[in-house]
Amino acid sequence: MTIAIGSDHAGYWLKEIIKKHLLDQNLAVIDCGTDSEEPVDYPDFARKVALAVKDKHAQRGIMLCGSGVGASVAANKIKGIRAAICHDNYSAHQGVEHDDMNILVLGARIIGASLALELVQTYLKASFSNEERHIRRLEKIKALEH
Repeated sequence: MTIAIGSDHAGYWLKEIIKKHLLDQNLAVIDCGTDSEEPVDYPDFARKVALAVKDKHAQRGIMLCGSGVGASVAANKIKGIRAAICHDNYSAHQGVEHDDMNILVLGARIIGASLALELVQTYLKASFSNEERHIRRLEKIKALEH
């Protein structure tokens, strides 16, 4: 599995921890930046992660900013992207299983590294249920993009 990961300056420190964790598991990682704690604009990096997923260069994405809110809003502007802030395990797996979430968004000023790594594992292990009700709902979500 290939994972696209990105952050703004507030999420940079946590992005680096997660990236190392993914590489240690022999997962392919596309680092969409940023590369320091120098202030940057989160929409630029949310766009890069979202396009990597949309264009199928990565199967899943992970995006970090200070709260997770701005990155989530920005990523969801890209057609085909279903990004959500998940700061608990239930949301991290249910978002994939029921809603086919393809970008996990984390707030680096909200959660710590241990919880973030746990959420990443939960997210990556989850798969879409393909249950009829979830497929129907996903089709309705896709229709909203048009």
